[in-house]
Amino acid sequence: MPIARMSSFSHNKTLSIAKTHLELLYTTAASLPENMSSLIDMAQDHHQPLILQSSPRLPYKDSSDCGDEIVPCSLSHDPVSSSPTPADDNQRLVSLDVFRGLTIALMILVDDAGGAFPSINHAPWFGVTLADFVMPFFLFGVGVSISLVFKKLSNKPNATQKVLLRGIKLFLLGLILQGGYFHGRNHLMYGVDVGKIRWLGVLQRISIAYLLASLSEIWFVKNIRVESPAAFIRKYYTQGLFAILLCSVYMVLLYGLYVPNWAFAASHLNSSGYASKFQAVHCEVRGSLEPPCNSVGLIDRVILGENHLYQHPVYRRTKECSVNSPDYGPRPPNSPGWCLAPFDPEGILSSLMAAITCFLGLHYGHIVVHFKGQRQKILLWSLFSFPLIIMGFILEVIGIPFSKPLYTLSYTCLTAGASGLCLTVIYYIVDVKCIRKPTLLLQWMGMNALIIYALAACELFPAAVDGTEALLQAILHSRKWGTLVFVMLEILFWGIIAGFLHMKGIYMKL
Repeated sequence: MPIARMSSFSHNKTLSIAKTHLELLYTTAASLPENMSSLIDMAQDHHQPLILQSSPRLPYKDSSDCGDEIVPCSLSHDPVSSSPTPADDNQRLVSLDVFRGLTIALMILVDDAGGAFPSINHAPWFGVTLADFVMPFFLFGVGVSISLVFKKLSNKPNATQKVLLRGIKLFLLGLILQGGYFHGRNHLMYGVDVGKIRWLGVLQRISIAYLLASLSEIWFVKNIRVESPAAFIRKYYTQGLFAILLCSVYMVLLYGLYVPNWAFAASHLNSSGYASKFQAVHCEVRGSLEPPCNSVGLIDRVILGENHLYQHPVYRRTKECSVNSPDYGPRPPNSPGWCLAPFDPEGILSSLMAAITCFLGLHYGHIVVHFKGQRQKILLWSLFSFPLIIMGFILEVIGIPFSKPLYTLSYTCLTAGASGLCLTVIYYIVDVKCIRKPTLLLQWMGMNALIIYALAACELFPAAVDGTEALLQAILHSRKWGTLVFVMLEILFWGIIAGFLHMKGIYMKL
């Protein structure tokens, strides 16, 4: 979609429509019948710690009418590590733990079974598959948690210091796992090649979104008591403007930045056997969303450098670059040279847009803070989720395609809406209907999501049971189904490990 069409809508008109829509939703939810609490008193005189310094085994008690579920007493949510932290409320949003655990399970599934089932692996460039929902789910969950952690805040400088420290540690952990050459059983190496280290990755992107969302929650949320729709808007108005600013910067650079011709160091021969040290890529365009000539890649090449980008990008599975598309395969005859070019799917510009998913999660968390009634939460979450999904498809139709590597606006709306809808369904099952035993493994994984993510990323389970996957494939006479069964066992294994850590009161925090 041309940038000129995007700029035809003024910010004042957009904010006016958003204000009217929010007032309508707020008034509708507030008018629901009995057992619907009004608004939580936003007292600001008690500071909630951001980081639990130790992990003692804590007492447990029921936090709702669900008699079959043990819930940590007086616990809230840590936005990054998901481990329990002290809070004033005597109940934990168990559905958020289950949502996090589901995200970890999906990550393991698509990472380890995506090769056997290309249909669930990341879309080669445009489009959305199951794997493309994992990153937004992570970011959305972080946003919800941040709003719960910072609902009562008195010392802004101290909170800022802790947020900055945590963001840095999360970024460094991402470097160790993805950029520091610790690559699992098939590519196991130690030490860091500074000349080729990958600076960005999944945890690095989460750290950027966490920093932006947390700082906005600390400094851009006004210290006023919410007693009306207008007060709700005034409280979060500046934060909303900041999110719109980030989105606007992304859109302007994506569609307005001129991409010149460029070249990269080719590490392989092309299909015609032509081997040159540098492979030229012809661009000279503005607003392109195709793999070789987009602004996202340009900014990363200029700022980070070609050697510090992901060297096996997803577009190598496109029809232009693989005869087995959407799977990896040999390059077809006369394939373009850019098929071998590096590209980082967690780049700088796309991470700005990814942070918007975290901001949308903040909004869902604000609904938890200000509305205590279960029906109120379900209504408001649903009324925001469905329009986001519809908006995503509308943007796709008018010319902004779904693209996870670029983190386009249509992709942001679709995946954020899906995240909200998924959380709504889980909340209804787990926290409203109290059906928790079937989701217990996911809950445990969600309460210790960071450590399970780190251990799974190191491929410790496949390394420990080396040969089991091949055995299952032989027993089932199928590479695909043998791999799938193996991955299911891996998810079960990490669920049990998370449960053991939970029972011992062990949580990984940064």
